[in-house]
Amino acid sequence: MIVMGGIIGSGIFINPYVVAQQVHTPWLILGVWIAGGIVAMFGAFIYAELAARRPAVGGQYAYLREAFHPMAGFLYGWVLLLVIQTGGMAAVTVTFARYLVELTGWQMSERLIVVLTLVVLTVINCMGVKLGSRMQSVLMLLKIAAIAGLIVAGLILVRSPHPLLHPVLDQPPSFNLLTAVGAAMVPVLFAFGGWQTSNFIAEEVKEPRKNLSRALVIGVAGVIVLYVGVNFVCVRTLGPQGLADTRVPATTVMRVAMGDTGARLIALGITVSTLGFLSQSVLTAPRVYFAMARDKLFFRSIAEVTRSTHVPAVAIIVQSAWTVVVALSGRYEQILNYVVSMDFLFFGLTGASLFVFRRRDAEQGSGYRAPGHPVTTAVFVLVSWLVVINTIYKYPRNTLLGFLILLLGVPVYAFWAAKRKGAEESVR
Repeated sequence: MIVMGGIIGSGIFINPYVVAQQVHTPWLILGVWIAGGIVAMFGAFIYAELAARRPAVGGQYAYLREAFHPMAGFLYGWVLLLVIQTGGMAAVTVTFARYLVELTGWQMSERLIVVLTLVVLTVINCMGVKLGSRMQSVLMLLKIAAIAGLIVAGLILVRSPHPLLHPVLDQPPSFNLLTAVGAAMVPVLFAFGGWQTSNFIAEEVKEPRKNLSRALVIGVAGVIVLYVGVNFVCVRTLGPQGLADTRVPATTVMRVAMGDTGARLIALGITVSTLGFLSQSVLTAPRVYFAMARDKLFFRSIAEVTRSTHVPAVAIIVQSAWTVVVALSGRYEQILNYVVSMDFLFFGLTGASLFVFRRRDAEQGSGYRAPGHPVTTAVFVLVSWLVVINTIYKYPRNTLLGFLILLLGVPVYAFWAAKRKGAEESVR
């Protein structure tokens, strides 16, 4: 549930139209989503082996720290807190607030709902991993029910489906077609991202070498089935052009299938889905900042855990507080433009860390081995960095701003590293 909850947010209900604007036949639309699922599965293979080899709190932070240098891990945690995690959470929280107001008709400020939502989720997750994970499981089951309802309604209740078998291509194979497919892959890969956050809580999972690696593969496989199913019914119901022309494909499909009742039901499903994503984000990512503080590369208080619940409450509160700041600043949409470049930069670097661990620990059996390595690992790394190159090309200003935030982390790391070295020397 945590793996799937980290992937499924609001994107699958919206992103299909973005893909249909780039590629224009049912085969290409579904093919891009299947290809994105394959890349995500390659990533799950990598992270499953990394979880088996290094079942340490902090996930990606720990892998980058041990494979390359402590600064690589710190820079990941730095942009995770300032850009990747909090920027994504801010946008999703605002989406949740808007759908909640639309559903309930409450005369309440969206900003107030944003604050209250994050406060409630923060309190729940500060009360312990068990309570937070139980809430995550309930919300994830409701998400699955909403997506399954969308798929079933699109398959059974749509009376005039569009053809799916032709044409295969809308233009001869060319460089333009290749770039169109590449542009379509960006929102697909972004929608499939999030499985890596489950590795943040590796130390709190029973038998992580077995259970976390298994959960990663099963969870990503489940999401692939759901995502391809959603896009199948979108194309079948609306056709490629109709899908490209709507900005709310899930709502449009449900309105065709069930009228206004269907539209309200899917709005409720999207509201629950965004809340589930937020719950998972509050639960998992603070373990990275906790690990940084435990390594004496961040404020000492963030490494503290509460006596009764054994959770890094201060780390959870810091992340939620910064998310509120980002959401209320109104600049979360700009931040999301360079979330992609930062996220996939570190995806590729983390994938590359598996080559380092395989060479360094050649005789060590991890209990799980990534199928198809080194080919599948190399493909994942290559695709991740191609996404970074594509975002630099398409959104140079915002992407470079993301890299500027990344570079600002270098002197911050130097400060904490020097402080840690001074403390160690004084002890001696």
